[in-house]
Amino acid sequence: MSDRIQQVIEAFKHLSLVDKLDQFFVVLKQLVLAGVPEGWQPLVSGLLSVALVLGVFPGVFALITVIERKGLGRIQNRYGPNRVGIPFTKIRLCGFGQFIPDGIKSLTKEDIVPYAADHAVHFLAPIVMLIPVLLAYAVLPFGRNMTIADYDAGLLFFFAVGGAVEVSVFMAGWSSHNKYSLLGAMRAIAQMVSYEIPLILSAVTVVMIVGSLKLTDIVAHQSDYTCGIAHWYVFTPWGLAGCLLFFIAALAESNRCPFDLPEAESEIIAGYFTEYSGFKFALFFLGEYLGMFAIIGLGITLFLGGWTSPVSFLTWIPSYVWFLAKLVAIVFVFIWIRGTLPRLRMDQLMNLAWKFMLPLALINILVAGVWHFMGHDWQRWLVCGAIISGAYIGLGRGLMQNQKLGKRTYRFAE
Repeated sequence: MSDRIQQVIEAFKHLSLVDKLDQFFVVLKQLVLAGVPEGWQPLVSGLLSVALVLGVFPGVFALITVIERKGLGRIQNRYGPNRVGIPFTKIRLCGFGQFIPDGIKSLTKEDIVPYAADHAVHFLAPIVMLIPVLLAYAVLPFGRNMTIADYDAGLLFFFAVGGAVEVSVFMAGWSSHNKYSLLGAMRAIAQMVSYEIPLILSAVTVVMIVGSLKLTDIVAHQSDYTCGIAHWYVFTPWGLAGCLLFFIAALAESNRCPFDLPEAESEIIAGYFTEYSGFKFALFFLGEYLGMFAIIGLGITLFLGGWTSPVSFLTWIPSYVWFLAKLVAIVFVFIWIRGTLPRLRMDQLMNLAWKFMLPLALINILVAGVWHFMGHDWQRWLVCGAIISGAYIGLGRGLMQNQKLGKRTYRFAE
């Protein structure tokens, strides 16, 4: 056992400084496993990986909730949280300790269950939402050699476990024995199913180009550089169109503004979790944000090079830092969108999915095929760009031709 530990240490010493920074957590895990009996190593390896996910991403969730409230406050010209800091000290940290009392409140708040509700299903619904979301992290490559389960069909696994979220939404709405919860659940399911189709079709283009469902292979195909610029798929016509379609669909799948119809308070109270309170409501809240992080992580892997650097002279930065930096940057874009755009109507939401995004995603698959078979000439940029631009203009005009949009008038209370 000590020999194995010594071998890991010696191998680490021979790495360059850049590789030492990049592979520090990988080597640390190998050191722990070297001190464990061989029969227990797979179990301990899985537990360490799960502990890392449960430690990092809920922590990011806690900070993002505060950052989002402060960011929305600035966008809307008001203050966000600015009081709570480190407990039992006078250090306020500009309100970044707000998630601590929020968490305590969720844990200690009374759990109220309707008398006529199906108690077992009502209890299981938030758990059924959280488990598939956490399983989706198993196949995401967070950095070089930092994938929990590097399946050959990792992309298929991600979408397969993600489909269970719709089941939990229906369980929550139906078990509450509340017509508003049930209506909210059915509306949420309709939205999720509608936008899941363009989401998957936009990912199909990447699978066609790479020829693999393995997420680490997808990252590897984007890791080369030309003139110092990375070969990310977002820098191609079909990749840019697929990336935009993916992230619009991701907004809808995550119930983010302007697609936050499932919890439209002014229309249907609070959607499928109307009858939830306390820790169960916190689990729904946690699952929604962790699901958003997971789907953003998948989009980064498919179109933004995963953990790779955008330019060659910054490859010395650890791979996991790049992944988290891209994740946080896109979350900030999501927050900006929430503070800027108004909520869509239900008919507008469904029309966008079925009349615009679905046809454009299908056309983008054709464009990816044209891109592949036209070789490496500059003409494929022109042809593919023209097809996508023409489809965008034609579908956009078809979507808007029956819309009667007048001048918007703003009125303020005297």
